[in-house]
Amino acid sequence: MRRSIFVLFVLTVAFTIPDSRSQTSQSTDSSAAPLRVAIAGMAHGHTNGFLQRVKNRHDVEIIGVAETDRKLFDRYAADFHLDASLYHADLDEMLNAIHPQAVLIYTNTYDHRRAVEACAKHKVPVMMEKPLAVSDADARAIQRAAQSAKIPVLVNYETTWYRSNRAAYELVHANALGGIRKVVVHDGHPGPKKINVQPEFFAWLTDPKLGGAGALFDFGCYGADLMTWLMDGKRPDSVTAVTQHFQPDIYPHVDDEATVVVAYPKAVAILQASWNWPFDRKDMEVYGETGYAITVKRDDIRVRLPKAEERLENAKPVPAPYEDSLKYLRAIVVDGLKPDGPSSLETNIVATQILDAARQSAASGKAVRITD
Repeated sequence: MRRSIFVLFVLTVAFTIPDSRSQTSQSTDSSAAPLRVAIAGMAHGHTNGFLQRVKNRHDVEIIGVAETDRKLFDRYAADFHLDASLYHADLDEMLNAIHPQAVLIYTNTYDHRRAVEACAKHKVPVMMEKPLAVSDADARAIQRAAQSAKIPVLVNYETTWYRSNRAAYELVHANALGGIRKVVVHDGHPGPKKINVQPEFFAWLTDPKLGGAGALFDFGCYGADLMTWLMDGKRPDSVTAVTQHFQPDIYPHVDDEATVVVAYPKAVAILQASWNWPFDRKDMEVYGETGYAITVKRDDIRVRLPKAEERLENAKPVPAPYEDSLKYLRAIVVDGLKPDGPSSLETNIVATQILDAARQSAASGKAVRITD
């Protein structure tokens, strides 16, 4: 009977109880003034998705766009009816002119450091598209700039807002699965060429300087971020990686396949990142001492606990403001919520260490030890 009560409690934690940190849900009140944001760069393919999301929203107002390529801005302006007066050729000039409440960075990953340092000079909070940086050195520079200016720096991952990932996290932290022993994260699709990403996006994704690597950084970052979150920010002991070129004619300069083993004293993560899979996939398997949880796309999760059959559950909605990147950003900028979880700078400093070590390991053929 006690075991049955415990199982019921655990499933309740994962699927029904709101996060105690949802005290800022009032920040999403539609009557509040919109968050005044500026865009830094438009070369990231996620620019299109962001503009699609905000065109019918009233909680966000775009007040400026800094992009050196005027033709790129004009293309998006035509597609989304952006006023030409929003355009600025230089980020620093834009920040001096319009004083946004936050800046959303959609540059290549290499330019994240420069953009954050510019925003830090003006003490403007930042949210960028994943991953944080192309190297541990750049991540540390971003951290120094953020700390000096006392600004939040956030990293946006699609997977942060998945109900399924939140449910898995809650199960782990309710100790429903026992101690974590193995996590396997799958992130991939057929490749940027085959899914027809925008030309400006393809250009830097396949440039090792601007993107950090190929599939390793583009998709390996999801698993590095999620595992660091599950492990409460703990650094691993070592990282071992193998990268491959299955399509060298398309991606001659960067990997298109990566397998990363992230080792902790009593746990291991296997991060599988690919530009070769027949279908897109973002999911995670978490195996503990006494049970497991396997996420199924965005909203579902398979759970097996001791003396119980596996169950497929529809995960409950993520509590506000953790269900949406812009609501989360607003809660931090307007309401003073302390950054935490997969988007936080602290989590992403460790995630970048993992990616940097993976790149070193793939080049050397040896495991790379992680230090503070």
